[in-house]
Amino acid sequence: MSEPADIDALSFEQALAELEQIVGRLESGQAPLEDSIRLYERGAALKAHCETRLDAARLRVEKIVMGAQGGAQGVEPAEFN
Repeated sequence: MSEPADIDALSFEQALAELEQIVGRLESGQAPLEDSIRLYERGAALKAHCETRLDAARLRVEKIVMGAQGGAQGVEPAEFN
């Protein structure tokens, strides 16, 4: 397993894939207690990383504002409710 310091270098997809592997190992119940704790801690860090990446992507999403003539007038931040 990689060190926690490298999590920032992972893409969302890489972090999610590793998180899914960790969940599978924890759900299997086959890991010794110390390994389970280490896996859980890494999983929590990966989850936080994924949430940060998703928040950043959400903020980058823009919606196109259409003018009266049907053409694009500009963009403005998307609203997520």
